[in-house]
Formats: sequence, C-alpha cells, structure tokens
Amino acid sequence: MAQIFGEFTEDFSERSEFLVLGFSPSSLPIQLRWKTNGLSADFLGDYVKNFFPGDTSAALNKQTEIRSAVSFVANELLENAMKYSDKTAGQPVNLEVHLFSDRLIFLSKNSVHQDAIANFQSYLQELTTSDIGEMYINQVEKSVDNDNESSSGLGYLTMIMDYEAVLGWKFEQSPNNIDIVMVTTMIQLPI
Repeated sequence: MAQIFGEFTEDFSERSEFLVLGFSPSSLPIQLRWKTNGLSADFLGDYVKNFFPGDTSAALNKQTEIRSAVSFVANELLENAMKYSDKTAGQPVNLEVHLFSDRLIFLSKNSVHQDAIANFQSYLQELTTSDIGEMYINQVEKSVDNDNESSSGLGYLTMIMDYEAVLGWKFEQSPNNIDIVMVTTMIQLPI
C-alpha cells in the first residue's frame, strides 16, 4: 500500500510532451556523479525551454526563467535520488519531466534504504505542515552553523520559496521485490 505526502497526482492525461531519463546510481562514485547530474539537469533545461519559442524580449526572458528553473529542480532531484538511493537494491533512478499547458511536473523515482524511511517521512511531515518561510530561515541558519549542506533540506525549501513549487511524495514497495521501497518525488512548477 502506497503512502502519500504532500500533493501527488498520477493524472497525466493532459500532458503534451514528456521526457524520461534513467540512471544507474552505482555506476560511478557519488563524487563523479555530481558533474553528470549537472549536465543532465542542464540538458533538461535546454530541452524544455524550446517549447516556449519567441523572439521578443519577454519571450526570451521566459525561456531563460524556465531553463533556470528546470535545471535547478532537475539537479536537486537527481542529487537527492543518487545520494539517498539504496545502491544494494540494484534499482535505476528515473527522472521525468512532463509538460502541461499550465505547469511542468517533475518525477524522480529511486529506491530508498529501509533505515532512512522513518526520518525522511518525518521530515516530509514537517515540510508539508510547517510554515515554509520559518523553516527556510531555520535550515539556512543550521547549514551555516554546521557548515554542511549535504542534508540541509534547502533544495525543497528553495523550490517552494523561489519557484512556487508544489511538492509530493509516494512511497511504495517495488513491484519486482517487496523488500525494496521506492520513493517517487513529484515537483509541480507553474508556468
């Protein structure tokens, strides 16, 4: 049985275009993976911006804004999925972007360590019920004090604060192995 946090939809009937990328989280050490994550995120930004053509200043600004937002969100999703993926599960990491008339939807799907689920879900509960502005300020202060952003949670908060993103998560057992838990992260960006 799936557990849902935040706003999560599976209705993709009105999408116009989509792109799905797959990655092997164990093919490279995580330090080498950061560069490929950035390249993949920039590719998605360049891909999506082409669906917003125009040669006016306003249209070019919109393209730049969309490219930047897509690159940021895609990079955050890939970094989180790679960092927290259960490498022993042998499951790929998938990243998808779906274009709708009024929004973009990103999905990242990865396995997650059984030991990490409770803490992650506790964080998601806080994220979906707390004052985001206050939580953002607290997280920034913590990351400065600890000088460690590796698990700060600032990526999700920045998506909400800077891009008006709507976030959701779905936890479910892998259809191939009931001992493996998969998490799908959904980010909806208005356009």
